[in-house]
Amino acid sequence: MAKNDSAAIGSAEFFDRARARLSFEIPAGLTDPSLIPVSGDQGTDRMLAILAREQPIRPAAVLIGVVDHPEPTVLLTQRSAHLNEHAGQISFPGGKIEAADASPLQAALRETKEEVGLASEFIDPIGYLDLYGTSFGFRILPTVARVRPGFSLRISASEVDDAFEVPLAFLMNPTNHQLHSKEFRGVERLYYAMPYGERYIWGATAGILRVLYERIFAS
Repeated sequence: MAKNDSAAIGSAEFFDRARARLSFEIPAGLTDPSLIPVSGDQGTDRMLAILAREQPIRPAAVLIGVVDHPEPTVLLTQRSAHLNEHAGQISFPGGKIEAADASPLQAALRETKEEVGLASEFIDPIGYLDLYGTSFGFRILPTVARVRPGFSLRISASEVDDAFEVPLAFLMNPTNHQLHSKEFRGVERLYYAMPYGERYIWGATAGILRVLYERIFAS
């Protein structure tokens, strides 16, 4: 398959591919600081190794909710501007895995309901994507899920300013994956950005979407 052919794939083929490539096996690196998530960028990997030595890791879970329209979309949020971390940024629904959560999947479902009011009966979980490490010490385990249309959202203003959908075809088209760089303690690290209209999707959210593309379409 040519890389840009991913933009033309419909929802049925996307979900078939995701079910064939993903599982619910929890990676040991979610809680083991000695296991560093591999990003594919040498500078970022060095940064994650430094952070793992300096601060506790922070296990987190997010939901990559792919809404099963004829032209599928991905549900994203814009975080509230008053938050202490990642204020105003584009994100997936999700957050910290709590001790009471039975699994990362349950944490993702709980956080999604708390943040945007999406009920679990509309969500068909498919499997975990690769573990993703961030410069804030988070170890994020994304759950890819089919979301049945017809839901209504209830936005939690304390956490989220807005929720919206972006076409999966746009996000899975590598021509929209801009590669930027920044310095971390003298080491250049790379990160992705996927601007969509007035929405600036970047950082961990864009990085996770790139991993989704690589797992589902480029592998």
